[in-house]
Amino acid sequence: MKTSEIFDALLANLKVGEAVATIASRRDEIAKALNKDFRSKDGCTDHKLMVGSFGRHTAINGVSDLDMIFILPSGIRSNYDGETGPRRILNRVRDDLKARYPNTDIRVDQCVVRVQFTSTAFKFEVQPAFENADGSFDYPDTKASRWKITKPREEIAATKECNDNTSTNMRHLARMARAWKNANGVNMGGLLIDTLVHNFFAQTDDYDSAGTNSFDFMARDFFEFLKDEPEQDYYLALGSRQHVHVKTKFQPKARKAYNRCLKAIEDEGKAAANQTWREVFGTSVPLAKSANKASWPFRDTEEFIEDRYPIDISENVSIDCEVTQDGWRPTRLRNMLGTGALLRSDKNLKFWVTSCSVEEPYTLKWKVLNRGQEAERRDMVRGQIVESRRPGTIVEHSDFKGEHVVECYVVKDGIVVARDRIDVPISNTSLKPRGRGIGARVGDI
Repeated sequence: MKTSEIFDALLANLKVGEAVATIASRRDEIAKALNKDFRSKDGCTDHKLMVGSFGRHTAINGVSDLDMIFILPSGIRSNYDGETGPRRILNRVRDDLKARYPNTDIRVDQCVVRVQFTSTAFKFEVQPAFENADGSFDYPDTKASRWKITKPREEIAATKECNDNTSTNMRHLARMARAWKNANGVNMGGLLIDTLVHNFFAQTDDYDSAGTNSFDFMARDFFEFLKDEPEQDYYLALGSRQHVHVKTKFQPKARKAYNRCLKAIEDEGKAAANQTWREVFGTSVPLAKSANKASWPFRDTEEFIEDRYPIDISENVSIDCEVTQDGWRPTRLRNMLGTGALLRSDKNLKFWVTSCSVEEPYTLKWKVLNRGQEAERRDMVRGQIVESRRPGTIVEHSDFKGEHVVECYVVKDGIVVARDRIDVPISNTSLKPRGRGIGARVGDI
């Protein structure tokens, strides 16, 4: 496939699409319920503003977190002054929405009222706020016991201005960055992504009028920009210049993405390029057309987590692997990879979760994928998504040569909120025939 075809397909697959109608319906129903109480108006859908990624039009297909401001009547502002005001207004909004949705999980979460719709996996975060004369909003914060200022209209306006000045490439790149985040488990908020994309275009005009035939170079240069960013606790948000916090370091994974971009550009026109772009942006990148699967010497058994759940990375999970063999000291696989040591066959491999920021309860899913000619020859590609028999752990065995991959997914409230992967490059093939381990069929985990 040509570069333009790859990125045209990627952008088409990232569009929010049919979900827009459902989101709009939920949004209007929430506004109706609140206007009925706060303004005694039945059926009124006014006095709302969609903010966040959806409001800035940088959200992608599978978006699950929707940010909405409900504009409070100015006449009641004095009733909610003082330390108890923020809590009381949020409780009132919560109670109104519980009356409208009695079977839905609705709760106060510091600055917002969270409404978790299980049927659609959408989570609305409703923020009641008083609008100020300059277009900013005062919003409640129960942790600080006071009202704070937010300026989403300035962020929306800055996004639009940058998008107009870059022939819509600002929003294209922001959506691509979200696809990278979700495909690679990068815990970054949407406002931080849009701010970094805005900052990227502020320091170059190379892509202000670029078409998709140049998006491979734009992606390369963007990830180079990210990997070279100095580590810092916060950025000044586009437009509003308010602090947007960095949840976790993004530079290491940006460096990996940059190197993959170089490889994909080098392989332009080959099927390998599509696969490498997939490693950067996920399954929204189409695979290259290939021969009829019926002629393949192996079964295509790989499954994709995106086909089962929405992906919205907002937490962190890390996995590692303990490599052991009788008579040898146990070694961490990540340490081996960092020093360039070879992982050989006939080793016992125990993968486990070393850290997870997700609050329980949640579900862990695993995927073991075998790559290379030996995996195909043996018909042991695997790649099914399964649960582990032991909590937080899977046990495998290094069996045959190939670039194997193990991935872990954390699913909470029907959404993948964290993921991690570790490459398992086995350098040779065991002389001992085995029926399990890396190279075995699913069910041996």
